[in-house]
Amino acid sequence: MALPDFVAELSASLFGVRIPGDRAHLLNCYLWVGEDGVTLIDTGWPDSAPVIAEALTAVGRTRGDLTRIVLTHFHEDHAGSAAEIAGWSGAEVVAGAADADYVRGESPGPLPRLTVRESAIRPETDLPPHGPPCRVDRAVADGDVLDFAGGAQILEVPGHTPGSIAVHLPAAGAVLTGDAIAEFDGRVILGVFNTDRPAALRSQARLAALGAEIAGFGHGEAVLTRAHRRIAEAVDVFADPD
Repeated sequence: MALPDFVAELSASLFGVRIPGDRAHLLNCYLWVGEDGVTLIDTGWPDSAPVIAEALTAVGRTRGDLTRIVLTHFHEDHAGSAAEIAGWSGAEVVAGAADADYVRGESPGPLPRLTVRESAIRPETDLPPHGPPCRVDRAVADGDVLDFAGGAQILEVPGHTPGSIAVHLPAAGAVLTGDAIAEFDGRVILGVFNTDRPAALRSQARLAALGAEIAGFGHGEAVLTRAHRRIAEAVDVFADPD
């Protein structure tokens, strides 16, 4: 299969989709392409739907093949196009229970608590970073299993947001971490701009313990070998100095 440069095959049936632009560091969504339909993990910015449509075409599917959208958290760079894309096929929209009201637009999401180093790269704001409201058909909790990839396991990974989730695909040896973990300049790091940093560090340990060989991050390049070790060794590069 000849793929465009913004789509990468991470394993059989699992594809990373790079959302273009410089509004965020190497933003990614993911597609699981199964015989019974396609699952999309995260949707990019509010204007990213055409990129997702093009990615579906690149992997030999159509917008009508989309059966499920999983949102790792409510932020606009991950859930921004969810409402538009969900309208293509009536796909089920899944989100973590503690973020579901933020995705729906029923309440404002919490602001990140920036470290000194984070404040140097992101200005303070009093606007919650969520996109257009989107329905949530299924609010999931830790241990729930979704019917794709031979059983996709939901892992609660709070810290970045209260309801952040990761998607563990045991049959593929892969985990999709959302913004709990990231890759930056060749290093795997703790995700930035967290609402609860101690919780984020505990989530890092949980993700490492999965033993996944492959990891796809919300931001940065995927890791295709020994990902669990890279996650365990992830550096908190934006922590406040001692």
